[in-house]
Amino acid sequence: MLFRKEYYCLVAGLKEYTLDSDRKGFDAPALIAEIKEDLSRRDRRTVELLYTYYDIENLIGLRAGREHFSRLGNLSREELQEELLAPSRLPASLGRVIAAFNAADKEGAGADVGEDADMEQSFERNLFAAYYAECARSSSQFLRRWSAFDRTLRNVAAAFAARRRGIPVAEVVVGTGDIESALARSSAADFGIKGEVAYVDQVMQAVSDAGNLVEKENRMDAIRWNMAEELTLTNYFDLDFILGYLVRVNIIHRWTALDPQRGREMLHRLVEGLTERGTRCEMQTDKNKETDI
Repeated sequence: MLFRKEYYCLVAGLKEYTLDSDRKGFDAPALIAEIKEDLSRRDRRTVELLYTYYDIENLIGLRAGREHFSRLGNLSREELQEELLAPSRLPASLGRVIAAFNAADKEGAGADVGEDADMEQSFERNLFAAYYAECARSSSQFLRRWSAFDRTLRNVAAAFAARRRGIPVAEVVVGTGDIESALARSSAADFGIKGEVAYVDQVMQAVSDAGNLVEKENRMDAIRWNMAEELTLTNYFDLDFILGYLVRVNIIHRWTALDPQRGREMLHRLVEGLTERGTRCEMQTDKNKETDI
């Protein structure tokens, strides 16, 4: 097992970080930057891999000519524009996907890109497939488990939405595996995965509420929030706890734009969770002292 660095002072200060953000106006990028400064170089790279997801969203937007740009990514608009021409800062597997699509754009659809990309799939699906594969190799148990959950959640939601719109599900699923295969092939109402994916009913309800996109997103983010908490129940001062905290910060960041009131409610919930975590830590510390005696 790799040595895990414990961040006692950083984790103990997360409540103060969050409360300070509430007073000054919630600024997720600034909060993330402060936390990264206190991490080791290796752990900082793991956090950056978590946020590479937003770099990918930004790359896709830039390539499509869209104006929206997420501030949660690691790289600026200018840096990502450079990456689209000659990738060097992104994980190597993502860079190879970009290079493959650049070659295809230059040489035509029949260009030989080797195994760097599946040209029968979109630029977006190739990038996300490479990203999730990178996360699956991470030394962080949280990032491995979170990315697997996140991919499945997004695939399940996309599959239900595609079915409603009459689009072949196989065209929207990212990655390969038993669940992805079931989504692409099954005609069952729940795609035959209800026994494997506990939140299928919640996703079905969210996606079916097509008339209220805000409520749909609220339901989906509730699934994400609960999973981030569940995956860190036994973590207290390590990087995995910090990653779970940052996932919830990301959710709050989105809701401060979508619905400021709900964003504030989520922020207060995060503070309450940190308070409860601190109490449990103190109780565990006292119990350990008694055992030592």
